[in-house]
Amino acid sequence: MGMRVRPTLRWTPTEDLPPATTDLEPVVDALRAGGVLVLSGAGISTESGIPDYRGEGGSLSRHTPMTFQEFVSGAAARRRYWARSHLGWRTFGRALPNAGHRAVAAFGRHGLVPGVITQNVDGLHQAAGSEGVVELHGSLDRVVCLSCGRTSPRRELAERLEAANPGFSPVAAGINPDGDADLTDDQVAGFRVVPCAVCGGVLKPDVVFFGETVPPERVELCRRMVRESDSLLVLGSSLTVMSGLRFVRLAAESGKPVLIVNRDPTRGDRHARARVGLLLGPALTTVAGRLGVTVEEAAA
Repeated sequence: MGMRVRPTLRWTPTEDLPPATTDLEPVVDALRAGGVLVLSGAGISTESGIPDYRGEGGSLSRHTPMTFQEFVSGAAARRRYWARSHLGWRTFGRALPNAGHRAVAAFGRHGLVPGVITQNVDGLHQAAGSEGVVELHGSLDRVVCLSCGRTSPRRELAERLEAANPGFSPVAAGINPDGDADLTDDQVAGFRVVPCAVCGGVLKPDVVFFGETVPPERVELCRRMVRESDSLLVLGSSLTVMSGLRFVRLAAESGKPVLIVNRDPTRGDRHARARVGLLLGPALTTVAGRLGVTVEEAAA
């Protein structure tokens, strides 16, 4: 079966969770042993200028992500989505990998991390050089037609939307982890949406919206990656959404160590051997230094 991404927007601890630590040695030890599967969330991209959903200042304080059901409900919802997403893409598409992404890629090059499951849709792990990345929730780099199933590059749609909406450049209140820009109804009122260039159908970003189902073959691939790993390292995810949490539960049930690096408490803390409450970029750079792993410098 596929995995439905439920619109669980917030999570409040209902139990006493293990306290956070600043001790990175458990992470160092796990990576030194190798076979570490990484599960990443929006928190790993905040240092690239993409806000997370639920951390301090997270976008959920001002923004509710569109659900699949809302997207398919009518043209007005899609106009609102594409206007906001088109503007957000201009910023989102320019984001560069940060030290956390580059460290994960370096661990992979040294054979310590065989794969990455990411809940993010920003493509920054691949841009940093990571291989074996599974995009659990898809990628904003692609667009899919809901009628004929054709996929196409986002840049092609961006060019068509630019041509259909000359001069569209409203000032947004902020950019969100799903690529949306915060715009008012008045700002999106005159935006023109373009159809599929092949069949005239409805275009949707090739991402899993809240309320939509993760493809079952992708779910099974992730489960297999967990089963074949020696440990699971969670980076920058609150694990509020079940699509990520269930892999933590699977690892724990299989007796594999779970380690979490996230500033705030997570829904998976009770399954973890430790949660390190540090910023990801500096923390992973420190871990790399202790392992003698060179992390590439940021692109100029």
